[in-house]
Amino acid sequence: MKIDHSVKQLPGVAPVGEGQARPANGPASASRTSEADSVELSPLSARLQRLAQGIAGAEGMDTAKVAALKAAIAEGRLRIDPEAIADKLIEEARELLARSRG
Repeated sequence: MKIDHSVKQLPGVAPVGEGQARPANGPASASRTSEADSVELSPLSARLQRLAQGIAGAEGMDTAKVAALKAAIAEGRLRIDPEAIADKLIEEARELLARSRG
């Protein structure tokens, strides 16, 4: 297999040697910063950041409850109430619709 060395030069990057590159001197240089430099997050990015912080602060799962459910399933003792599940799904769907409508 032949290696093709005809790579186009990227703007703001000057070739140094084989496998190495350094920032070119110019406006895109990383060494030049200003107090006026700023970053603005999109509304979606800001929302994702808030969600990530909320998840990080959330409590973990109840391992004792998980273990009890596993044991009940394994022993055939777990009773499923389809009406209760359906009622809860409908309740949550109504809450979501109410929130989305404002």
